[in-house]
Amino acid sequence: MPNDVRAARPVLDDTDRAILAVLSADARTPNNAIAEAVGIAPSTCLARIRTLRERGVIRGFHADIDPTALGRGLQAMIAVRLRAHTRERVQEFMRDVPGLPDVVGVWHVAGADDYLLHIAVADSDALRDFVLEHLTTHPAVGHTETSLIFGHLRGAVGATAPVTDQTPIGPLPSER
Repeated sequence: MPNDVRAARPVLDDTDRAILAVLSADARTPNNAIAEAVGIAPSTCLARIRTLRERGVIRGFHADIDPTALGRGLQAMIAVRLRAHTRERVQEFMRDVPGLPDVVGVWHVAGADDYLLHIAVADSDALRDFVLEHLTTHPAVGHTETSLIFGHLRGAVGATAPVTDQTPIGPLPSER
């Protein structure tokens, strides 16, 4: 479980955090430029990035593509409540939904809803069709509620200022 707060959190030092800040601003930054920016040798920088990937701190590098350029000018968040919270229904939902056309992301959440789906579609007709064809007919789904996305700004999770050495990743116990 990726966000399991009970799991041991990797420890990052100031150099790791500085590398992550550079990569979060632009994941295409060349290794030698990252090394120069954080004040370490390129070989050391490459080894640290490799270690951060192996430890699961860096989960991947992604292109941020504008859905409108792909003919998907309407985005929505769809809150989903399952009919039953049996292991079988949850597994069925998680097996089927991430691979559906138009799904950008799936979040398993706490609260009144069980999942949030981020989708990008061509227009309101395609949004209606997505909900009717893929969600209301799904045996695990009990209720959906759709909210249109008018805009999106990316946060700066990795670009925060370095914290003290030996600071674990994630919220402090007092922040949970």
